[in-house]
Amino acid sequence: MTGVLANGVRRGCSMLEILYCTLNTPKVDMENLLGAQIGLEDFIFAHVKGLKKEVNVYKSEDSLGLTITDNGVGCAFIKRIKEGSIIDSVKTICVGDHIESINGENIVGLRHYEVAQKLKELKREELFTLKLVEPKKAFEIGPRSVAKTLSGGKVGTGRGTLRLRSKGPATVEEVPSEVTAKAIERVDDLLELYMGIRDIDLATTMFEAGKDKSNPDEFAVALDETLGDFAFPDEFVFDVWGAIGDAKRGRL
Repeated sequence: MTGVLANGVRRGCSMLEILYCTLNTPKVDMENLLGAQIGLEDFIFAHVKGLKKEVNVYKSEDSLGLTITDNGVGCAFIKRIKEGSIIDSVKTICVGDHIESINGENIVGLRHYEVAQKLKELKREELFTLKLVEPKKAFEIGPRSVAKTLSGGKVGTGRGTLRLRSKGPATVEEVPSEVTAKAIERVDDLLELYMGIRDIDLATTMFEAGKDKSNPDEFAVALDETLGDFAFPDEFVFDVWGAIGDAKRGRL
């Protein structure tokens, strides 16, 4: 891993100012967010707080059409906006915006699923107010060049990843197989469908909890033990088990 850049410039910045990080691109690219795994040759770009804005939104239907995620330390932000949705019609709201408050209630410190729940609970046919913080705009940087030769004269394969953990040391692991990666991606899709959030680390944890289980009941117990605070609906758990089962059978 070569270094961390903020707004395209190699420099120090306060951790409290960082909204999220992307890998190998200075753009606000939600498909390249920094997660729990990074390649040994990746660049990390830190996106820091920029312009604040206040937006009024009329909730004309139940679904607002946005997907929420967070940076793991209390900063929830918009990962996706559905085309043609309520939020899509409000052009001042953008992918990458940090949600600071809802109707005057400070939500800094809440996890993405808690923010999604608060938005879901807003009454229909009423106006609500969002205070947002958009990331500072970075100047354009071209794509990274081919990996440089390492000091030992060997070119890295890019197959190793650094796994970051909340407890315990970081470890170098192999990149998941294509089937496993597709299964985790499907679980992430189910999280968005049922809960309005995307969280590849949560999806990975759920896959890991179920990959060695023999039936959905064992999987449900494992989820309760590791992720009981989420109170996942039964139909969601069943669909996730189906995705894991397809991966185990090589059907993805």
